[in-house]
Amino acid sequence: MSDDDLVFKALADPIRRVLLDALFERDGRSQSDLEEVVREHTEMTRFGVAKHLRLLEEANLVITRKEGRTKLHHLNPVPIRAIHDRWIGKYTAARTSALLDLKRVLEDDEP
Repeated sequence: MSDDDLVFKALADPIRRVLLDALFERDGRSQSDLEEVVREHTEMTRFGVAKHLRLLEEANLVITRKEGRTKLHHLNPVPIRAIHDRWIGKYTAARTSALLDLKRVLEDDEP
């Protein structure tokens, strides 16, 4: 599986996006901290959270380092930026931005 495929797979799951958002808000969190964040959204075991974190590590979106007995998780935004540059950037030309702005205006005016 290519690096892009791993990143897309990682980003496809809402729980993994919650984990990435949590690390964006405060980097260097333990698994226990991240489990609490996930529990705010859904019931999940420690094993389930670990599985999601492992997939994020495989996609290189999360980097870990040991600090004493604690394993800290850090966000690596580089793969997301690479996806943006390769797949998203070219679709955000002025024409598509104008259409998206129009869509937002029209949807906001609906009763």
